[in-house]
Amino acid sequence: MDREFLIDLFADFGPVTIRKMFSGYGISADGINFALALRAGLFFRADEQTIPDYEAEGSKPFQYQTRAKTVLVNSYWELPARLFDDSEELAQWARAALAAAGRAKAKKRPKVKKAEPTKLVAKKRPAKKAVRSNH
Repeated sequence: MDREFLIDLFADFGPVTIRKMFSGYGISADGINFALALRAGLFFRADEQTIPDYEAEGSKPFQYQTRAKTVLVNSYWELPARLFDDSEELAQWARAALAAAGRAKAKKRPKVKKAEPTKLVAKKRPAKKAVRSNH
């Protein structure tokens, strides 16, 4: 899949940003990455709300092979092949993927910078004058 194909594919969805990523492209909208176009196919962001739709279509989660094992990435699922011919329904799935990515982003707690310890600076007090008694 090349950039032009992807831009055409998402025409009914709306403008997308396509960036080189791994062996393909990361696809985002509104600054949120919601899809991956890789050699293995097109994968949309999914979560507990949308995964049942992918399962009903017979789709599988993204996976890749390392030397030691197969890694399953359950947060990205393969887009059903039939959607490549139905741009309106593909746009609905893309909106659902963008929503899933937004929910995932909201779940991540923002990194809170630790406040620098406040330095207590003691003010110099005027030296007490020694009271001399004349006793």
